[in-house]
Amino acid sequence: MTVIGANGVAIPEGTHGDAGFRTYEVFQRERVGQSTAKIKPAQLVSREFADNPYPLLAVLRENYPCYRDWLNNCFWITRYNDVTSVFTDDANFETRSKAWHLGIEGFGTDLRAALPVLTAQANAWDLNIRRLAEAAVADFAPRGEADLATEFAARLNMQLWLAMLDVTEEDAPLIAALLWRLHRGVSWDPRICLDGIAAAEELAACLAPLLDARRSVPGGDLISAVAGLELADGPAEPKDLVATLLEMDFETLHGALANLWLALLNDPEGFEKVCADRRYVKLAVLETFRHSTPVLAAPRFARHEVERFGRLIPKGGLLLCSAAAANRDPRIFADPDRFIAGRKDVCHREARGQYRADGLAMGMTPGLGSPTAHPAVPEDRPRSLYALTRDTLVTASNTLLEAVDQIALADGVERPRAVCRRLGEMHTCWRLPVRFRIR
Repeated sequence: MTVIGANGVAIPEGTHGDAGFRTYEVFQRERVGQSTAKIKPAQLVSREFADNPYPLLAVLRENYPCYRDWLNNCFWITRYNDVTSVFTDDANFETRSKAWHLGIEGFGTDLRAALPVLTAQANAWDLNIRRLAEAAVADFAPRGEADLATEFAARLNMQLWLAMLDVTEEDAPLIAALLWRLHRGVSWDPRICLDGIAAAEELAACLAPLLDARRSVPGGDLISAVAGLELADGPAEPKDLVATLLEMDFETLHGALANLWLALLNDPEGFEKVCADRRYVKLAVLETFRHSTPVLAAPRFARHEVERFGRLIPKGGLLLCSAAAANRDPRIFADPDRFIAGRKDVCHREARGQYRADGLAMGMTPGLGSPTAHPAVPEDRPRSLYALTRDTLVTASNTLLEAVDQIALADGVERPRAVCRRLGEMHTCWRLPVRFRIR
């Protein structure tokens, strides 16, 4: 029997009366002014927030740990244990692919998890990082000055990708430009999104002859690895290669390397410690992942209606798991806003106190994915993406420290800082001018 309510809306049978109300339904009937006196939703899409999100995130974390953002139609999750619990709870929440965000689901098959693909990436980074870092330093060292954000961090990230694909110098500029447009296309801005879709098509056409050539004469690169895979409907195609490249992490290595050096150069005590004992370089990298992660949030979607954090989250509801807020949660970290190379309270555990096999430090790094189920040093597969990225950053930084001395921020320029160029994009230092002496 259907009952017509006082406002004229039909109430299906079994949903009216005391027994029909869902838990927290009444609690959720709140006005914006009543529930968010300390923050307004428009602040979360402001230029101020893009430049420095930490003050506003601290307000959310301390006052509204599960903040219903009506303007942006999402829930902000900001406390460390809450964020990591949602990030690792695959029974109730899911991460949707970049292809879904870009609007090209079905464009190709994501082959990142294939063992040959994992091996090709790990081998390319391990074999090339020192050579590429030495070449970058050799190019700017004679000047006694450089921009570490562009000439070191951004350059190394892109060159490692090109080395992973093993493309010629002639093809490299076009492929690099297409890769940048492809990854930047995962955006809320329709114009940038359309450009990303166009880049996916152009990259597939560009890589098609390379895929055919590597299928005939394979090598150890990622294109050869994809070319050798057999899918359910036949050999891997160019669109499968592009889909794989799209879903790979393109931001953490670039952003974390720039943020690492920004933090060190603003912390003379920590920098001196790193220079005196190179073991601290690895610890400084781990602290960068916590203090200055370039990927600020992990979007997760409710698989079904679920009660969590005093809220009834609808099926398909978007939860923004804020790594930036969680990584500076004072419930977890002492003096959380301070960068401390060699921090004592960064331990290798995830939510609920379970230790991670891949050695992920306590700081959230959304771009590097969830914990791996494999041992820290696997016998039958490469180490995790987290461990690979960490080791690559350590090698690049040690190469720079071995070549130059007395690195300091350049004089007479605006003090560098980490920002998002556009809301939702990578939060990193885009310009880091320094001066130094050659050893």
